[in-house]
Amino acid sequence: MTEAWDRSPPLRLLPAQARIEVLDQTRLPIDHVHVSLDTLSDCALAISSMLVRGAPLIGLTGAGGLAVAVSSDPGDAALTRAVELLAGTRPTAVNLRWALERMRDRLLVAPVPERRALAWQLAGALQTAEHACCEAIGVHGAGLIRDAWRNERVAARGCVNILTHCNAGWLATGAWGTALAPVYRAWRDGIPVHVWVDETRPRNQGARLTAWELREAGIPHTLVVDNAAGHLMQHGEVDICFVGSDRTTASGDVCNKIGTYQKALAAADNRIPFHVALPVSTIDWSIDDGIDGIPIESRSEDEILLQEGMSDCGTVHLIRQSPPGTRAANPAFDVTPARLVSSLVCEHGVFPASRDALAPLRAMAVHGRAAL
Repeated sequence: MTEAWDRSPPLRLLPAQARIEVLDQTRLPIDHVHVSLDTLSDCALAISSMLVRGAPLIGLTGAGGLAVAVSSDPGDAALTRAVELLAGTRPTAVNLRWALERMRDRLLVAPVPERRALAWQLAGALQTAEHACCEAIGVHGAGLIRDAWRNERVAARGCVNILTHCNAGWLATGAWGTALAPVYRAWRDGIPVHVWVDETRPRNQGARLTAWELREAGIPHTLVVDNAAGHLMQHGEVDICFVGSDRTTASGDVCNKIGTYQKALAAADNRIPFHVALPVSTIDWSIDDGIDGIPIESRSEDEILLQEGMSDCGTVHLIRQSPPGTRAANPAFDVTPARLVSSLVCEHGVFPASRDALAPLRAMAVHGRAAL
């Protein structure tokens, strides 16, 4: 069994061939297929159609896509067009524009003949930094799980019950993950854990991706429908919650997959710690109010009206589960106010979700890991 921290990444940079290769996550868990992205358009489509997903991995794919584009045309105009095309593929996750703008700023001041090599170098440095960041998140978050394990009631049960929403593991980042990194680290350190996996409608990232990851790692887990979380909390079956973030504000509001807000409300009502794991690059320092300031992506209604699944004979089918003519609204994210967040777990440690507590991270974001 290959552990999450030792796996080959779901994205590979191939500078010698001027292309990148990604694991097609829309095919999991039915098929394990890698796709070659040879052009800027390929890379943009992979992001928008969710072949890759998860804020950190979207950012890495954008960086790789920009390197692909620069390999074809390193000029100023082409570079600017590539950044705008890639940045427009997923408007909510901030890591994408963060990575693209930092690469753009470095490339525009470099001599044109040097840009091809520099673009791949910058994308590779970003990937390396992302791996180290996720490992650090795992170390800091595992301490919170260790604290939960010291509770007599939890110890009597024999495991720490962790609830997560969507997928924020190896598949979403390339190594360890964000919300799953503490789980992997705690498991490796010998702390018995069990994960309640929200199915995460409508794309079912929990049912399809998180459950697949945890099965591959041999970590005990149970799939539940999205609406079961509150019931589990009321009955003492959840000890701690970990979720990821696609964008977090300077005041600590957290934007994550739709349904996260409801889990945070239930956790607060039942006095259960609700932690958000994220790299500092996910914090958007230009926004204070997440509800008013974060653009929420609205996706196709077909994601709700139609469902893909595999029959017992192994055939994949797309089925309609609502009456013909039914319309659907499909906001992809919601915002959890900072008051409902117990802490933000990043590569630098565990921080309260407040403007004052996060202020020291601004300098780190500029001068530390965030500076390519």
